[in-house]
Amino acid sequence: MDVATAIMTTDTKPKLTGIELPLGAGTVHLRGIAKGAGMIHPNMATLLAFVMSDADIGAPDLRSVARDAANASFNQISIDGDTSTNDTFLLLANGASGVKVHGDDLTLFAGAVRTLCEMLAMGIVADGEGVTRVFEVMVTSAASDADARAAARTITTSNLVKTAIHGADPNWGRILAAAGRSGATVDQNRVTVRIADVVVFEGGAPRAFDHDAVRLILSQKDITIGVDLGLGAGKARAWGTDLSAEYVRINAEYTT
Repeated sequence: MDVATAIMTTDTKPKLTGIELPLGAGTVHLRGIAKGAGMIHPNMATLLAFVMSDADIGAPDLRSVARDAANASFNQISIDGDTSTNDTFLLLANGASGVKVHGDDLTLFAGAVRTLCEMLAMGIVADGEGVTRVFEVMVTSAASDADARAAARTITTSNLVKTAIHGADPNWGRILAAAGRSGATVDQNRVTVRIADVVVFEGGAPRAFDHDAVRLILSQKDITIGVDLGLGAGKARAWGTDLSAEYVRINAEYTT
């Protein structure tokens, strides 16, 4: 807790979590801390994250696990679309458990690291400067995973989507427009857009839905948006925040 607190800047709370992971060869432990609240955008930006384990794992495997975990977590979050020169993610393993990680255990270990990093990334987003709402975008049935990542990232970083989220406005057009300009292959006649479980756009046209009910959904702290591109097996998740007057105030009053 002391270390997690010491690295805080504009964070309002420390971010730390842990996982105890039973493997075929024995049990290993993972602990992680992170900091970040502003200037957070894919490619990490003003973010520090450290994950430590007592597993015995080779450096090449550890490097691959770290890269995949970062791409699925820290590189899929955005608070304000801005980056800086200060970003670091370290995955360390000292082998103290004596449990060698390879084969099927390596797959389980990689999944645990990814889960832990996603938990830390979500903590960063939820503690963002001026944030009142957090939204997850799940893109499915894209032509490729790369297309899905591009679409999800673009939706979460769109200022028009972010302000619609802040205003609890079920504006499916802003979501669809962001996906369309993301560089991903998009055919509007095959796209389905959901806010939580409510279909708001499908088959090239808006669907009738209860606007008041969806506004209530969008007034919650945590929101899920689903975009099915109807083209293939690609999928990805990304996390973003609303854009509030408080964020503007914090950064307008900030001075170096």
